[in-house]
Amino acid sequence: MCDGIALDYGRTHEVCGPARRSFALWLAAATAGPVLWISPAWEVDQLNPDGMMNFACPSRFLFLHTARQDDLLWATEEALRAGQVPLVVTDLRAPPALKPVRRLHLAAQSGGRHGPQPLGLLLTPGTGGAAGIESRWHLAPDHRDQQRRWLLQRLRARTLPPRSWQLHHPAPRAGLEVIHRPTAVRS
Repeated sequence: MCDGIALDYGRTHEVCGPARRSFALWLAAATAGPVLWISPAWEVDQLNPDGMMNFACPSRFLFLHTARQDDLLWATEEALRAGQVPLVVTDLRAPPALKPVRRLHLAAQSGGRHGPQPLGLLLTPGTGGAAGIESRWHLAPDHRDQQRRWLLQRLRARTLPPRSWQLHHPAPRAGLEVIHRPTAVRS
């Protein structure tokens, strides 16, 4: 990633906020290999390949739409355990409880037994709140004039304090660049 923004593999992280899907696409662009994107089939707000082009090539994505709410976390757990894709993104309607998150951590750790460990990313609305996640991030647009700018906040991490970054997306597929040095987030 860039300037202190990092997510540990073999763990599950949470991203919330209005630009949570943009964060996931940015993270996908920073990884190599296929990306599994799991979302509910009944959700009308699905990703558009044209919109994804500014972040990552849509051909790298495998989309799984589950018919039942319970299948979202089950499919995530099985994908992490298989260890065949480096990034598993799950779009949820609400933060999951502690027990399913612990299962996702164990699945991600065991998914690396034959190669690199996968990374699990849970997308939740609002300010998130999943218990037991490795880190919680919040991304919101902060566009000014014609500049595509973002405010990224690390709300929670096991070993790091809360921080925020002003980011800029200079060009399609260029990744995000830090504009201002990180600042402490006030509780």
